[in-house]
Amino acid sequence: MCKKIFIGATGQHCGKTTISLSLMHLARKKYARVGFMKPIGPKWIDFNGSMVDKDAAMFSCVFNMVEDVELMSPVTLTPGTTRRYLDGEIDAEAPRKAIRSACDELEKKYDFLIIEGAGHGGVGSVVGMNNAQIAAELNAPVLLVTGGGIGNVIDAVELNLALYQRERADVRVIMANKLVSAKRVNTLGYLEKAFQGSGVMVTSAFDYLPTLADPSLLHIADLLQLPLHGDPVDRSRLCHNIQLGAASSQRVIDNLEESTLLIVTSSRDELLVTASSLHHIPEYKKKLAGLVIGGHVAVSDITQRIIDDSNIPYIRIEETSSEIFYQLREHVSKIGPEDREKIELINSIAERHINFEAIDAII
Repeated sequence: MCKKIFIGATGQHCGKTTISLSLMHLARKKYARVGFMKPIGPKWIDFNGSMVDKDAAMFSCVFNMVEDVELMSPVTLTPGTTRRYLDGEIDAEAPRKAIRSACDELEKKYDFLIIEGAGHGGVGSVVGMNNAQIAAELNAPVLLVTGGGIGNVIDAVELNLALYQRERADVRVIMANKLVSAKRVNTLGYLEKAFQGSGVMVTSAFDYLPTLADPSLLHIADLLQLPLHGDPVDRSRLCHNIQLGAASSQRVIDNLEESTLLIVTSSRDELLVTASSLHHIPEYKKKLAGLVIGGHVAVSDITQRIIDDSNIPYIRIEETSSEIFYQLREHVSKIGPEDREKIELINSIAERHINFEAIDAII
């Protein structure tokens, strides 16, 4: 018989995918066959000719389950889906039936099934299947991921619990994530007091790590919808810092921090040449992850040749450097199949901080 767990959250960016990856890694140490499912896919891609959720595609690649990817993503909210549903063009029961059928098939193939929700408890209501309804329909015990903190976490959990309880979904675990390391013990103590007697286990996951929020060069290229040039080996490299190259070349180079993505205007020949030349020096290659070259002015021929010869990763875009800088600073990175560095880090931390046996026992 397949054991199931539904990974919900109190809101966006709490770390559901990170927790799902962690549980996948830990469960595979105990169970021979571990599967994954993203019932509602609000962020879809064309994957091998099928429209599937990005997370489902990522899990299928990382864990060699490509043949199951359509079962892993039974409902995707492609443009116009919600309007067609509300207009009655889509059968009101179609999402529920698709999710139920896919889960039944996956349960036959796997011993342990991780079902990842989308956003907070109410996401999916527009097509009649929110997270709470899905968890209840699939009879999957719920692990609710929250952010760090005390008061705001308690408020968010109570708000979401009301919906899960209304739909008769079984919330068994509250997992605080992105904790402040120095406050970890204190925070968990107060959360345990807040939910004492509720029958819900309070546990913890990761301390807040900026590294897990940092985008890779490939993610930056995907975000900007532009090709990433240069050494393909560096495509998964993480950008820990984003710096606008507005000062003099010497000052910009002197102020580089670890693994910086440098945004440079296309007319700054001296800075572009200097940065490209430093790509071959290990000390600076560690600091300089790559370039985003912005602006309407064409890069001069000789400068472009130096950039290409250096093999430094770069993205060419016509928007101004300042526009790109603010756009990237607001970007929240998601994990993709190319992010081996992040996934390995997540797995190693999960082994130290997540008590899978306790979670497995309570579900």
